[in-house]
Amino acid sequence: MDFSSPSQRRLETVRSHLESSPANDPTSLFLNATASASPFFREDSYSVVLPEKLETGKWNVYRSAKSPMKLVSRFPDHPEIGTLHDNFVHAVETYPDNKYLGTRVRSDGTVGEYTWMTYAEAASARQAIGSGLLLHFVEQGACVGIYFINRPEWLVVDHACAAYSLISVPLYDTLGPDAVKFAVNHASLQAIFCVPETLNTLLSFLSEIPSIRLVVVVGGADEHLPSLPSGSGVKIVSYQKLLTQGRDSLHPFLPPKPDDIATICYTSGTTGTPKGAMLSHGNLIANVGGSSTAVVFEPNDVYISYLPLAHIYERANQIMAVYGGVAVGFYQGDVLKLIDDLAVLRPTVFCSVPRLYNRIYDGVTSAVKSSGVVKKRLFQVAYNSKKQAIMNGRNPSAFWDKLVFNKIKEKLGGRVRFMGSGASPLSPDVMDFLRVCFGCGVREGYGMTETSCLISSMDEGDTSSGHVGSPNPACEIKLVDVPEMNYTSEDQPHPRGEICIRGPIVFKGYYKDEEQTREMIDEDGWLHSGDIGIWLPGGRLKIIDRKKNIFKLAQGEYIAPEKIENVYTKCRFVSQCFVYGDSFNSSLVAIVSVDPDVMKDWASSEGIKYEHLGQLCNDPNVKKTVLAEMDNVGREAQLRGFEFAKAVTLVPEPFTLENGLLTPTFKIKRPQAKAYFAEAISNMYTDIAARDPMPSKL
Repeated sequence: MDFSSPSQRRLETVRSHLESSPANDPTSLFLNATASASPFFREDSYSVVLPEKLETGKWNVYRSAKSPMKLVSRFPDHPEIGTLHDNFVHAVETYPDNKYLGTRVRSDGTVGEYTWMTYAEAASARQAIGSGLLLHFVEQGACVGIYFINRPEWLVVDHACAAYSLISVPLYDTLGPDAVKFAVNHASLQAIFCVPETLNTLLSFLSEIPSIRLVVVVGGADEHLPSLPSGSGVKIVSYQKLLTQGRDSLHPFLPPKPDDIATICYTSGTTGTPKGAMLSHGNLIANVGGSSTAVVFEPNDVYISYLPLAHIYERANQIMAVYGGVAVGFYQGDVLKLIDDLAVLRPTVFCSVPRLYNRIYDGVTSAVKSSGVVKKRLFQVAYNSKKQAIMNGRNPSAFWDKLVFNKIKEKLGGRVRFMGSGASPLSPDVMDFLRVCFGCGVREGYGMTETSCLISSMDEGDTSSGHVGSPNPACEIKLVDVPEMNYTSEDQPHPRGEICIRGPIVFKGYYKDEEQTREMIDEDGWLHSGDIGIWLPGGRLKIIDRKKNIFKLAQGEYIAPEKIENVYTKCRFVSQCFVYGDSFNSSLVAIVSVDPDVMKDWASSEGIKYEHLGQLCNDPNVKKTVLAEMDNVGREAQLRGFEFAKAVTLVPEPFTLENGLLTPTFKIKRPQAKAYFAEAISNMYTDIAARDPMPSKL
């Protein structure tokens, strides 16, 4: 058995190549040069540094140390898998009788134990659905919409699209009806799968989406489906009827090629109009193939699917699950009941986002604080002892698990061996908490829709936190200078700059939008993420800023604060507004410099007595009134739910050049405003947390 560390094994791979290759071998010459020139190429290295251009000698391109000689573009153990169709065929041939898709929701809507469809049964269903689509004249290469939350039929439809060279287009409610209508028309969908709830939304604008030929209702009975005028050109059928029609007229597969588009993922964007990211089969296989060199899903694993399948994070997890022959159990559709689903399913793999992990952390720590002096002390001793062992690379004593931590493990079913986190940064404290309390591997990753998901992730055996690890072996990363923000490759002690990505994971561009594609991908094939990163020792990446005034909330939604501030300044009380949010919180807060005349007139009309404007600003009822009016203005401007400020602080003084909050062109200095109002921001998030406590079962 090999007891060497992951970094030692990676270094041995490179050494083996150097020792077995001719002296003039190009790769050997490069690796010898890299090893001698790079301070990062050591036994603790997670990345190797490549020359971007050999003739310039500029060393700022990083590649995973797990695959230093070449980029991964397929599953290393199965290079014949080039498409999503190939991947599923491999799973069906290898694990035909394994449980695949499980659900607790019965046909009558009640909830019970999980019932399962095997890989072979799912394969039969996907051929029937694909054949049914062809029977209704949905053409090869056409776009097919999927407009409902996670359930077995979602993946069956996606597999059917892959098998018959159709392009799946996920749609989701948080886009909003107008954005859904835009995406349906923009992608010229020929068919769309929905549920009765989303059918009502579709019917409200069906006359405005002329490309649609077929609407398939999942979970609806044919006798309850609405009838459309014969001249509409649209047929509405149930999923079961389409399944039967397809089985009665099976059609041979129409397999795609790796360069064919597999899916168009519409992102919420920051300007209101969604952008459709085109991802090929090769993009998705390369990304998951690269990820598989670090994380392996096994045939006896059980995965719970509740993260939105419309987002790339969950899509990539599902591709990995298929490759490993994993059983995928779906939640019942209500996140508040997720703990019940976990207790029944007892997954071994749990992937989530910081928002939920933060809730688990807050719930456990709150329970510990209120448990009494003795139990609190016992938890602290157990926690510190186990954490110290983990940080030193030792196996912690099982005694502490039996005494303290097994009860916490049961919150996720008691069998989790691997936890993944993505979409936004995970606090180092929460990362350490998960490792200690759940006693399993915990990895944080960084990715984008435009890179088919994972760009970098933490490595096996790395017990540090506060970073997103090394590059996915399927891509290269470099940091590009952003002089206007004082980020450069010459920064000490470590290089900083905009994170740029190159390799087979980079998407094919935005559908019907060459201009924004050119803004995203430069002429050398580098995708510019807009995120600012720093290289830490060992070649690990840390995200520290955004190039533009755009940020992510904890649930992964992008926010353009200036757009929201412009909306709120239309409120009569608001003279100036600073909207703040970050990736550790799921909601926005606002600092409002009030219009003194409006405030005084309103207070007078309400008969409110006060000594000075500051006293008025601190009145909770006044804050409530102002926030309500801001909400009204936001609704009129059609802000999306996550774009509304959930708390407000009113200040009597304006933002000025003199107090350092405005630029000479009267724009808000965001870092300075964040620091200036740090206490107020912290207090608002504390108040929000008090109003939105985590579910009692967590």
